[in-house]
Amino acid sequence: MEYLPLFFRLRDQPALLVGGGQIALRKARLMLRAGARLTVVAHEICPELAEMVENQSGQLVVGEYHSGLLDGQVLVVAATDDPSLHERIHYDAVARNLPVNVVDSPSLCTFVFPAIVDRSPIVIGISSGGDSPVLARTLRARLETLIPNGYSRLGELAGRFRNRVKERFSGVNQRRKFWESVLQGQVAEKAFAGRMGEAEALLESKLQAADPDHQVGEVYLVGAGPGDPELLTFKALRLMQQADVVLYDALVSQDVLELCRRDADMVYVGKKRDQHTLPQEGINDLLVKYALEGKRVLRLKGGDPFIFGRGAEELVSLKPHGIPFQVVPGITAASACATYAGIPLTDRHHAQSVKFVTGQLKNRTSDLNFAELVHPNQTIVFYMGLHTLAELSDKLIAHGKPPGTPAAIVSRGTAQDQKVLTGTLANIAELQQEAQLPAPALVIIGEVVALHESLSWFGDDLLEGRNHSLMRIHHEIGEA
Repeated sequence: MEYLPLFFRLRDQPALLVGGGQIALRKARLMLRAGARLTVVAHEICPELAEMVENQSGQLVVGEYHSGLLDGQVLVVAATDDPSLHERIHYDAVARNLPVNVVDSPSLCTFVFPAIVDRSPIVIGISSGGDSPVLARTLRARLETLIPNGYSRLGELAGRFRNRVKERFSGVNQRRKFWESVLQGQVAEKAFAGRMGEAEALLESKLQAADPDHQVGEVYLVGAGPGDPELLTFKALRLMQQADVVLYDALVSQDVLELCRRDADMVYVGKKRDQHTLPQEGINDLLVKYALEGKRVLRLKGGDPFIFGRGAEELVSLKPHGIPFQVVPGITAASACATYAGIPLTDRHHAQSVKFVTGQLKNRTSDLNFAELVHPNQTIVFYMGLHTLAELSDKLIAHGKPPGTPAAIVSRGTAQDQKVLTGTLANIAELQQEAQLPAPALVIIGEVVALHESLSWFGDDLLEGRNHSLMRIHHEIGEA
């Protein structure tokens, strides 16, 4: 480790900045944000820098640098375009045991400015030791997206309660366990949502209870999307990382599961056609059981939990027990699979509306309003319609849908082995009978399917090994 990561307390402390250009301006912003009493010396000082320093009661010295300017300073930064001046400043500062940073000259630095993720009072510094500042900034950008601004509110709330928690719990382990329940539980979630009054009241009640070992847990109903882990929301990923127990179904991909907390208990509760590992009532009971044990329970569902996901049924079972919950939407299969197949669900020339329909009802297809489904200028998307495709096609045609209407099946959409089969309403069931594309699959019917060939982008020419070419499938089934 080339540098020891440290944080300077600069509030109301004198610091010297040599330089008056844009690079000096960037350094000044950071130092002034930390509360430094800044002195800037340069022959020319840009107006923005001058105004910023004067507004915060700093000092401007227009003229030549000399070593006497270091008197009384606690830190010095050199940000000019003069290498020989940089060397002088370095040696002057080292002689006085002053920390010194010289921009773009790691060998002349005794400290470096890291790339900063600021969620004050939480601050994260990322440094490459001066070897690759661009890489450090790239990592900072990634962390910026993963760490919500709500951590700032949560940090401030924890700071206000720190001494009271220390008084309430005499043991270090007790305090640690209490803070874990707060910072990874309901209090944190309310702070992230900006509901600070509720967060503070809940923290107060937890503190008064003084028994972190017997808290009611929480359930996170999270949409895992169609399978590609990069389509997860940031909130979904955060809850996946903190859950104690994960209940997941058959549509959740292995790539997504690998992003869950490593030491979480993984419980498979998947359902396939006519094969239920656990009935819905059993899943509901498990959610209640784990939550009442004080655990954070992640119910991970493929797609979106409120679109043909029976998510509402599971949440209703929690209400009588007073178990808190939150819902995180996911990208539903209709949107994701159509997009990855190059099929826009709406288009001003072809479809002004779209309908999401389940092809697997309690009474199979008898409950569907086919007269409504055959309206022109709309796209129909059937979830779970692969095994009833022939019946769906026949009834749509019988109710007036033109047999030549373009139709597509997107199998394992967004996955590496995604395949797309296209045809017409009249022959799509027969084509599928020959191709035998596997579930999960989505059926899309409408004029927009005709755009697939020109808009297809997720294929072998872009992503090696992702074999779903329309022409290849047609050759395989003898239709090309």
